[in-house]
Amino acid sequence: MLLLDPKTLDPATEQRIILDEVSWEQYEQLSDMFLDEFPRMIYLEGTLEIIMTTSPEHERLKTIIARLIETYAVERLINLNGYGSATFRREAVRRGAEPDECYCLDALAEIPDIAIEIALTSGGVDKLEVYRGLQVPEVWFWANDQFYLYRLRESGYELISSSEFLPELDFSVLSQYVGYVNQTEAVIAYRTVLQTATGMSNQL
Repeated sequence: MLLLDPKTLDPATEQRIILDEVSWEQYEQLSDMFLDEFPRMIYLEGTLEIIMTTSPEHERLKTIIARLIETYAVERLINLNGYGSATFRREAVRRGAEPDECYCLDALAEIPDIAIEIALTSGGVDKLEVYRGLQVPEVWFWANDQFYLYRLRESGYELISSSEFLPELDFSVLSQYVGYVNQTEAVIAYRTVLQTATGMSNQL
């Protein structure tokens, strides 16, 4: 079935449904039943957001950002392991999420160290509240052509200027390559910058 944007009657690029009063059991059943049909489901204490379609721009951004971050890890010899958009659930706090991308430092763990979200639209389930319950230490949002980084503290998430897992990663530099049309060219250019910086530091 072709979904249409109700305002333009053009094919919709992103569509989501929000359901209230969904039990944990219903969420698990739906998540398992439609694992290969709906791109993502986010669950918070009875509210279920089903992201049925994502736009090409959303997918482009998540892909290029992942490639750039992984290039940084390779160049800096950082043991970074990814789960992609895997589903993470905690019944005790009634939360579940599927990040756009996520990573663990060193070995893969039950919960990722870093979750990445591409935020092209507003509204929907409070993702930071979901990740707080899941105890994800850092959440990185890409919104308005820049990164917003959050670190989990005892009182909740705090906006931070640099990652505590990757303190030397300069997000202002990384952001310059997200908009490249050719992703391979972006990765090569970013890698060159990283290698140049390494060479300069070795000379000091």
